[in-house]
Amino acid sequence: MGRRNRASRFMPGVYVFPGGRVERADARPSGFTETMISPPEGTDNATRRHLTLFARAALRETFEETGLLVAERPGSGPAGIDSAAAGPAEVWRAFRHAGRAPAFSALALVARAVTPTRSPIRFHTRFFRADGQAAYGNLVGDGELEDLRWVPVEEAGLLPIAEVTALVLREALAHGSTESGTTRPAALFRWVGARERPRHALGP
Repeated sequence: MGRRNRASRFMPGVYVFPGGRVERADARPSGFTETMISPPEGTDNATRRHLTLFARAALRETFEETGLLVAERPGSGPAGIDSAAAGPAEVWRAFRHAGRAPAFSALALVARAVTPTRSPIRFHTRFFRADGQAAYGNLVGDGELEDLRWVPVEEAGLLPIAEVTALVLREALAHGSTESGTTRPAALFRWVGARERPRHALGP
């Protein structure tokens, strides 16, 4: 996790997971094998259709904000590289330079969250989880997040975090280990008026 700059317009001084918006470059194939875990039953059609796109954005944002590559385990090598189709983004070049392949198959969809209409800055976000052992590299980001570090689960609740971050963390823990798998549906968190209304089955 990292702390957003106190001068930020959106959630200043709040600790968050790495992430951000989908960029145009994310629409291009990475040049690696992009096999994804099938999303849970009940996942909305838009998420299913664009799941790989969201995964590319998640891998890129994690690298940019933390310096870490979510990569296949050591010894797997850069399997599945197609240089002719490789995307131009810096993150894919970093994977190739490290001799690792991005761990698309390790990303599991946990939740979708939509900010309330009253929020001055809105987002519609998908959250993935992955085993921390897949993190490769040195923990140093692009400066967007301060106090960047691994945070023990029991400490996360003591930090200033947004309600949505607490909800997503709870869901990630409820899904169990990444290796054991889960049949738990991905959650939908949305806010109507002043009330928070989480839904475990994603809507259409």
